[in-house]
Amino acid sequence: MRPDAIKLRSVSKRYGTGGSTVTALDDITLAFPAGTFTAVMGPSGSGKSTLLQCAAGLDRPTSGSVRVGDTELTTLSERRLTLLRRRRVGFVFQAFNLLPSLTAAQNVALPLRLAGRRPARSRVREVLCQVGLGDRAGHRPSQLSGGQQQRVALARALITGPEVLFADEPTGALDSRTGREVLALLRDLVDTGGGTVVMVTHDPVAASYADRVVFLVDGRVSGELKEPSAGEIAAHLTTLEAGEVAAHLTGSEAAGFGAAGKATTC
Repeated sequence: MRPDAIKLRSVSKRYGTGGSTVTALDDITLAFPAGTFTAVMGPSGSGKSTLLQCAAGLDRPTSGSVRVGDTELTTLSERRLTLLRRRRVGFVFQAFNLLPSLTAAQNVALPLRLAGRRPARSRVREVLCQVGLGDRAGHRPSQLSGGQQQRVALARALITGPEVLFADEPTGALDSRTGREVLALLRDLVDTGGGTVVMVTHDPVAASYADRVVFLVDGRVSGELKEPSAGEIAAHLTTLEAGEVAAHLTGSEAAGFGAAGKATTC
């Protein structure tokens, strides 16, 4: 049995106070085993990004427990939490967040420099080669395509050897071909490198690269699929979104929705 790289227990996250309180996560218990690739999906506003932020230590839950390996995140000071993020987790987002004045190699080395460590050129070259950019080390972001910039961002996330890589819509700004290349790299991190990847996405094709897909609705876990096809994921999402629309209809509206069997959503 694989140990858990990340475990959330009874995690809730609320914003605001009194009558204006919004519950983004509602008593979620969920584990991400080491050496696996998990995609998190759900309708807009279901709590996907909030889940990722709490699991990665970017935000603190209102209640509950979050553990990275054997470390409880909710009791750490801000300083220790920052150190944990720098040393044990990696992040890739839809926006590449590269510094335009730095070369690819300098962008990759940045997390180590921020941590007060001297990056070895051989290590920087190694991770750039790992993402297929060994010959682009001296190029600045403006000299790279969108897919290449996302690869640099991925190499930057890998430079510290993180236990878990969190990806929030990593292919959202890419065309389908370069998106597939980035997803193949994430898949290889798990299959060849034994890494753990947790990815938020709205794209069924992207999610099909994962070992399992966890679905959220209204801040709660609403089932999962293991090794599903893109078609199976899309069908499940359609069912969830239809159910969410029906849940917000009342009386004759709900009856009409059921009779029609479908609804138009934004």
